[in-house]
Amino acid sequence: MKLLVTGGAGFIGTNFVYHILTAHPEDELVVLDKLTYAGNIENLAPVRNDPRLTFIKGDICDRDLVQNLVKQVEAVVHFAAESHVDRSIQDATSFVMTNVVGTQTLLDACRRNGNIRFHHVSSDEVFGSLGPSGAFNEKTPYDPRSPYSASKAGADHLVRAAWHTYGLPISISNCSNNYGPYCFPEKFIPLSITNLLEGKKIPLYGDGMNVRDWIFVEDHCRGIDAVLRRGRLGKTYCFGGRSERTNAEVTQMILFEMGCGREMIQPVTDRPGHDRRYAIDFRKAETEFGWSPETPFLHGLRKTIEWYRTNTAWWQRIKSGDYLQ
Repeated sequence: MKLLVTGGAGFIGTNFVYHILTAHPEDELVVLDKLTYAGNIENLAPVRNDPRLTFIKGDICDRDLVQNLVKQVEAVVHFAAESHVDRSIQDATSFVMTNVVGTQTLLDACRRNGNIRFHHVSSDEVFGSLGPSGAFNEKTPYDPRSPYSASKAGADHLVRAAWHTYGLPISISNCSNNYGPYCFPEKFIPLSITNLLEGKKIPLYGDGMNVRDWIFVEDHCRGIDAVLRRGRLGKTYCFGGRSERTNAEVTQMILFEMGCGREMIQPVTDRPGHDRRYAIDFRKAETEFGWSPETPFLHGLRKTIEWYRTNTAWWQRIKSGDYLQ
């Protein structure tokens, strides 16, 4: 299969590229990435010379470019997105352009080129906030609380509309919080790890009792691959890590694993609209194609800490703004 992977130089996209090249050596990949703050061509350095991989620097809102690339492939896996909630609070417009207009541009190109298979990678944040019990699933009503989650919800609706209106062969996946190698270091877990490596404190929002379900990025990539090849068209699949933790608990685990004490926590004012709890019910994916998370949280956290210890130059260049584009 020949795939167009949008956002393939970002965190999850990079890991998906490595997964496909390893799990499906017969596949070919075209990676399209704008290389903004979250996309880093250095992520793909080990495979840049692989004949199965073609990299294109470009914008998913560029209709001519997208049209030309889509006509060369059999399927599109769409990761490209503005994704950091704090940035969306400061500037929502870029999130609407990339996440909503960019997604529609891709859908239009898929339709014009004979209904190319389209998989859209979304977030559990589109569902809003849970109470102390229960979990999000494929039938949970949408209730986004931030400009980021609202823009992803809009994209999800456009993808479903393409299925219902035009019969475009689509699927959607909503995942819980990803962690692992190549995660941009402004995100919670890599920020905590790299701050400690620099001798700085970990910022902790509010009372630290916000709950997230964490999924190791390699588990998530296996799930996306399974949906692409075995999922039912027009359907949504949820992927979770079975690893609910409060932010305070995750912070304490990182401190312990890195040999630091609670004095390295820096309380900060809570962000506006900060959802209290997320959790994912992934039984649909488990039932239909046998997917389940394989990486226990502590094991994945240790692998992540070791990756950032080993790749100091990578994250230091990003934190300083001095990285390749």
